[in-house]
Amino acid sequence: MRWLVVVVVVAHGLIHLLGAAKGLGWAEVASLSRPVSPVMGLVWLGAALLVVAAGVLLAARAPGWWVLGATGLVVSQVLIMTSWGDAKAGTVANVVLLVAVGYGFASQGPTSFRAEYRRATTAALSRSLADAGAVVAESELAHLPAPVAEYVRRSGAVGQPRVASFRAAFHGRIRSDADGPWMTFSGEQVSTYGHELSRVFAMDATMHALPADVLHVFVGPAATMRVKLCSVVPIVNAAGPEMDRGETVTLFNDLCVLAPAALVDAPVVWQAVDDMHAHGTFTNGAQTVSADLTFDGKGDLVDFVSDDRLAASRDGSSFTPRRWSTPVGDYLPVDARRVATRGDARWHPSEPQSPYTYLEFNLDRITYNPATPRAPGQQLMTDQVGSGSRA
Repeated sequence: MRWLVVVVVVAHGLIHLLGAAKGLGWAEVASLSRPVSPVMGLVWLGAALLVVAAGVLLAARAPGWWVLGATGLVVSQVLIMTSWGDAKAGTVANVVLLVAVGYGFASQGPTSFRAEYRRATTAALSRSLADAGAVVAESELAHLPAPVAEYVRRSGAVGQPRVASFRAAFHGRIRSDADGPWMTFSGEQVSTYGHELSRVFAMDATMHALPADVLHVFVGPAATMRVKLCSVVPIVNAAGPEMDRGETVTLFNDLCVLAPAALVDAPVVWQAVDDMHAHGTFTNGAQTVSADLTFDGKGDLVDFVSDDRLAASRDGSSFTPRRWSTPVGDYLPVDARRVATRGDARWHPSEPQSPYTYLEFNLDRITYNPATPRAPGQQLMTDQVGSGSRA
């Protein structure tokens, strides 16, 4: 759909060159019966440049393209009105551009989930800068169960700065239930540790061939999850104690999978089980949750299982307690650290239903302790995963 709109918009912009050609004396244009002055020829040329540029930026998914598109739309339609008899058909293309600009504003403008994500992550990262301090020492692993300590050690934490925050990008697919259709997604996440734990996750997904925006915000004591179809129609608005508890489990999971260096002083009470298992109880505000961690013979985390997460209904209005697990693997080096780059999220319903995977994710990029928040439209400034050999 996006490419269809791009073709229509760019072609529409190029047609404006006919008015420029006639007004500036470049060529005789028989299809334009009314005279075009040199000044108006320049206006037609400006409209062509604006509309074509908007189409190119839309093709490149450039943030804020819709601002240029709106400007070109207004100029184009004014010109069409001045030459209505010859150019009225261009109004159809401007209607297409109007719909695209409206969607661009809804999905990227100041009231969009993307804008809220930028504001929330900017504030969270600014607060976390003070928490990034001394490097992790080997002695700080002494209180951890042996498999957890070895996992933190293998992650490259020792000798590296404490992890006060990270910013990551993902892609994968997700579905609502065991028989539901898979939906592709891409997402960005910022999490902070130290004095304040927070998690802000934005996802762009496809639902029934339509774009869906998803935003998880867990800052302070409360968590929310909202979904909008076509960036306009709210279809999920989940909040409340059950949501807070479920997101606390996710916060603990992210801590273990993506930021193992932060486990050295995280609010976790550990219980040793054996050489390949440990039980952790994690507290964040009023919520306390627990999980069982499984490690392989090398010392890498391979699974995280919790009975404290809750499955949300389709509209997010109700929650059902259900066992949840996240098997992970494909560890790769990222700068001087190692991190799992692939994983699943699985629900384990009661018998006779069988466990099923509802989410598959791949880690694309991650940066620990990013120095500055990401500016709107700025490329995600992260270390590319996979810069070294698989380990």
